[in-house]
Amino acid sequence: MTATRELLLVDDDDALRAMLRELFQGEGYRVWDAPSAEAALDLTREREVDVVLSDVNMPGKSGIDLVGELRQVRPESPVVLMTAFASVASAVEAMRAGAFDYITKPFSNDVALLAVERALELRALEEENRRLRRAVDRTGSLGDLIGESAAMRDLFALIRKIAHSRASVLITGESGTGKDVIARTIHFHGARSGKPFLPINCTALPEGLLESELFGHVRGAFTGAHAAKRGLFEKAGGGTLFLDEIGDMSLPLQGKLLRVLQDGEVRPVGGSETTKVDVRIIAATNRDLGKAIEEGSFREDLFYRLNVIPVHVPPLRDRPEDIAPLVEAFLRKHSPDRPRAVSAPALAWLRAQTWRGNARELENAIERALVLAEGDDLLVEDLRARNARGEPEVDPAARLIESAAESSLSLQELEDRYTEEILRRCGGNKVHAAAILKIDRKTLYRRAERRAREAKGGTSARGG
Repeated sequence: MTATRELLLVDDDDALRAMLRELFQGEGYRVWDAPSAEAALDLTREREVDVVLSDVNMPGKSGIDLVGELRQVRPESPVVLMTAFASVASAVEAMRAGAFDYITKPFSNDVALLAVERALELRALEEENRRLRRAVDRTGSLGDLIGESAAMRDLFALIRKIAHSRASVLITGESGTGKDVIARTIHFHGARSGKPFLPINCTALPEGLLESELFGHVRGAFTGAHAAKRGLFEKAGGGTLFLDEIGDMSLPLQGKLLRVLQDGEVRPVGGSETTKVDVRIIAATNRDLGKAIEEGSFREDLFYRLNVIPVHVPPLRDRPEDIAPLVEAFLRKHSPDRPRAVSAPALAWLRAQTWRGNARELENAIERALVLAEGDDLLVEDLRARNARGEPEVDPAARLIESAAESSLSLQELEDRYTEEILRRCGGNKVHAAAILKIDRKTLYRRAERRAREAKGGTSARGG
């Protein structure tokens, strides 16, 4: 929106237009006016205005017609309609056409000013939302979530869709993929953002203590229960309860949790009365709950209660495009007062790693390298992991060669598989892949053509 607020007045009454022009100019608006809907449309095709104040009943096209056509020409400009023929029917018709507000003649100056100010507030809010969406698209982030891969962009879109829902969410993914960050992002982008977000790790506490933390207890419920205590279900009222590592919860406790989800009521340990609770549940696990159900260690009925909206986080090794933006974020986080960077070879090295610990392992590597590095740019030698004695860990390349030898792979098969894996980690970018492989791009293209010919002809050089 422009710094000077621009208003378009549309009315076939010259005197009313002159009066409104004077009123709004006195309030600091830049005012344009038109005697008809047709003239207004011509003007809006040439310039942008912040808000439109239009009569409904005019010769030719009506104000409601104008609203409909402005939605095509200037959809970002809200329209306030004014008419002397107030009725519920015309108000409904105006709103259906897309008008922001509706005022009736005769109206006071304050009513007109207030209606236009409210329309401007709406426009400012919508522009801010569009700016934030553009920022997400540009920076590849949503809250504390960061990523530029297609998988992460799909995840951002899913979070926006489900944030305002009350349905339970089950987040799955390997350790270190940021399931807790996703849970917080869902909460703080939804309608419950002003209420508590309370996380609890179902692995970190013994069963009895976990039960008391979740449901609360009455005085004397067990040894040491000297006073009554509200549980997290009550404390999170109106908000979100995040059950991390839900797959490790004991079967008896799973049954009690299921009853709370079914009835919306919680009974404290040792108590006889229940309390209604309004809590959204987000659960997370790195376990295969399908397999756990087959083994009898997880309740199938609880699984379906939790898995209303499934959210899966792919491992970092499947989205190498996210390495660079994550590295940038970790550099800013752990070196806020000293600008640091990662050299091109070091970034290529980072992209080529497996990162079994996912983003958490990557962050640890960056934090460690920031301490070890002598210059402002992190080098490959700064990033290589070291054991507790400060000695370099076993070279992963040595493990690769050992594994290939055990499988009796031919040199060409090893080369082909390694090339394909580097290409996958580089998202198909042959320039980046060639830099990591330290070969000319033409060589990379020739290898790809050879493999394509072999696949087409049904021949293979593998094994020989």
